[in-house]
Amino acid sequence: MSSGKKNAMTAIFLAGCLTAFATTALAQSNQGSQPNQGQSGQQQPNSNKDQKPGDTGSSLEIPSNQPPVNAEEDAAAKAFQAMPNTDLPKKIAAGEDFLKKYPDSRYRPVIYSALVFEYIQTNNLDKAFDIGDKEVALKPDDAQTMAVLSQTIPRAMNASTQEPQKRLAKAETYAKRAIEITPTLPKPEGMPDQSFVAAKNETLTMAHSGLGLVYLRQGKYNDAIPELEQSLKIDPNPAPDPVNLYLLGMANVKASHFDEAAIAFNKCAALPGSLQNSCKNGAEEAKKQGATQLSAPK
Repeated sequence: MSSGKKNAMTAIFLAGCLTAFATTALAQSNQGSQPNQGQSGQQQPNSNKDQKPGDTGSSLEIPSNQPPVNAEEDAAAKAFQAMPNTDLPKKIAAGEDFLKKYPDSRYRPVIYSALVFEYIQTNNLDKAFDIGDKEVALKPDDAQTMAVLSQTIPRAMNASTQEPQKRLAKAETYAKRAIEITPTLPKPEGMPDQSFVAAKNETLTMAHSGLGLVYLRQGKYNDAIPELEQSLKIDPNPAPDPVNLYLLGMANVKASHFDEAAIAFNKCAALPGSLQNSCKNGAEEAKKQGATQLSAPK
């Protein structure tokens, strides 16, 4: 995942769900409580100035058996894809205008897929979820869109989220479907093997992360741990996602695996960012609980 997308995901997580989770949930780890869904101060995601124009997972590869479109529609779709992400509101407006003008366009998957990421990066989450559902309905094999939705939906939940169990069920479905189909996707013609493997691992990283957080929110801590571990293991990015390390620490605390929790929290605390203090506190609390409480066998 590009740095801009990762920053957006982290900001959503901080703004929406678990920044207050560390001290309260650690103190309650033996009470079997569900993950705290209290809100913290809102933070807007950073736009990705380093992101390349085409770095949205979308493509203008159109099946050869499709009828030709008019030149204006074709040019508009290609112009949208070529727009850099340095001005996301402008690109979002262009995508929305395209969909209004060409509501039945065969390029809708291209526009939908891009808008999902752009809405997330600008914290327009309701729009991201709505357009993402439309994309999956139109293109059921879009593993990347399902993966990013599966990760974002549970990260964005807070105390005011409507029908939280319904949202978690959707995230779980998307995550499992993305995990199922990603290994079967064919390599695009001309794409280097290394790039293809990295793209698949990036998708699987998000899906396993999303599924892990769904399980954590559902109180299935021993199910959450291997999903989060797998997300961290296959992440193709140079630095791990601190949110996943934080969640892994919390899942281990809730499962009474205090040594493993401290390890995850310490790795998170070593990374720069807004979660450093929460992870440092988490590591200290996990060590304290490990010294006074019996750890559960793994």
